[in-house]
Amino acid sequence: MKIVTAGKSSFRTLNAEVREALETENDVRIEDVNGQRYIGAGLDRGKRLEVHGTPGNDMGAYLNGGAIEVFGNGQEAVGNTMGGGSITVHGHVGDTLGYAMRDGEIYVEKRAGSRAGIHMKEFREMQPVVVIGGTVGAFLGEYMAGGTLLVLGLEKHPDRPIVGAHCATGMHGGRIFVRGDVPEENVSEHISVLRPGEKDLADLDRFVREYCARFGKDFDAIMQVPFQKLVPTTSRPYANLYTPN
Repeated sequence: MKIVTAGKSSFRTLNAEVREALETENDVRIEDVNGQRYIGAGLDRGKRLEVHGTPGNDMGAYLNGGAIEVFGNGQEAVGNTMGGGSITVHGHVGDTLGYAMRDGEIYVEKRAGSRAGIHMKEFREMQPVVVIGGTVGAFLGEYMAGGTLLVLGLEKHPDRPIVGAHCATGMHGGRIFVRGDVPEENVSEHISVLRPGEKDLADLDRFVREYCARFGKDFDAIMQVPFQKLVPTTSRPYANLYTPN
């Protein structure tokens, strides 16, 4: 495995070094990362990055089938518009996790900020998945058009809701699973809160097992708490705001 040290390098210098290393290596380890942006942007299938430290904004943006594992926290827009592959974060992440994500999987061990899963979409076999181990901020799944968001709420503080305000605002596709009780006042009015069906439960089993495998968690303990499923009641939540032609 090739090792690249970030240190105080600019994001341009670091990313140039990483791209050069990936020309001859499939696995690259980046150490001492200090907020450099765009790490792993566009990373292709068959390539893997191991990131130690705190990567900056847009880590894994436009990911193209590659794999990124972060031993630390992530900042904003992790997995921005990613089109496939896998991101694992052993820590927390900031806002806009998985923004406009089109395919692939993101697993976050702990909390996520606001607007996770905003504009997520799916097409046929392209079914993006985001699993958040802790709580999540406001506007979860905003304008969501497809894919799956899963919030486990582990280590939740008693005064912190499992999902923040305005959950699923503008959501018109996809599904959101929340482990435990969803605060009714935090969910948008055009959203139904349901019990997961048979296929949902099979998918939950797979996603939670994968989360536990990546982070060394107890599957049976997590599954003791029931899940709720959030889905939109309409594909055009804002139709009444537009003047017909």
